[in-house]
Amino acid sequence: MQLTFWGVRGSIAVPGPDTVLFGGNTTCLEIRCGESGPVVLDAGTGIRGLGLALARSMPVDCALFLSHTHWDHIQGLPFFTPLFVPGNTLSIHGTFDPVAMKDLRSVLDAQMDYAYFPVRSAELKAEIRCESLAEGQSVTHGEARITPFLVNHTVITFGYKVQCRGKSVFFTGDHEQWTNIYEHDEPYFDEFQTIIEEKQAELVDFLRGVDVLVADGQYTREEYPAKAGWGHSSMDLCVDLALSAGIERLYITHHEPTRGDEAMSAVLDELRDRRGGAGVDIDLAREGVTVDV
Repeated sequence: MQLTFWGVRGSIAVPGPDTVLFGGNTTCLEIRCGESGPVVLDAGTGIRGLGLALARSMPVDCALFLSHTHWDHIQGLPFFTPLFVPGNTLSIHGTFDPVAMKDLRSVLDAQMDYAYFPVRSAELKAEIRCESLAEGQSVTHGEARITPFLVNHTVITFGYKVQCRGKSVFFTGDHEQWTNIYEHDEPYFDEFQTIIEEKQAELVDFLRGVDVLVADGQYTREEYPAKAGWGHSSMDLCVDLALSAGIERLYITHHEPTRGDEAMSAVLDELRDRRGGAGVDIDLAREGVTVDV
């Protein structure tokens, strides 16, 4: 199994001279296993580069899994070249919108309305299938098995475990650890705390045996207190999660858009110095890098 990072940035794309080393495109990961087409996780601006690479060897049979439909995780999809070519196949899986009661297809179609994009989804030439998933509903693509797990963000969001040939990767999507919304002296604190601890234990159990964890760690431990409740984690909390589940390889992603290459390198060095001896290999995801799982 091979994992390639096509986009590692959070919130907004930030291409330019200060993001050359780690990358400026928003989230997109590609997983390859066997001879089947790729499993793709999220469709941020990084998916454009993936699409150009796939277009060199068509027809394309691709399975895309969206953690959620915030713009930085879907905005590259209209620029995914294989969508425009007859004979290609794309299956798209993800969450639905419980507020507007829209399924996944309706949410994605809206992004390509004529008010926002010159080509409507109905005019695309590839065969496209959309499926709104439920938590735990596994999907197979070639030799890969992909299973969603409900994580904690500001909208319904899935993390995904991808398993193939005895290897596995878990991608958190956008995730912040669960925290108690009540104060210690309020009536529902204990009850809510029990729910939080049960959910965290479920996540840790789901992750046991995973070879590589790719986790949202947008903030440093110093930044996180001011950002609590925004739906993203700190780098230290990513390390804690990996250690809790016994995962030895961690790639932190969804990088803060204001943090350039020099600052990113400094943050990584400091984190490794502080936590690197704890039993987990820590790295920051870099756009364009492929790793063997």
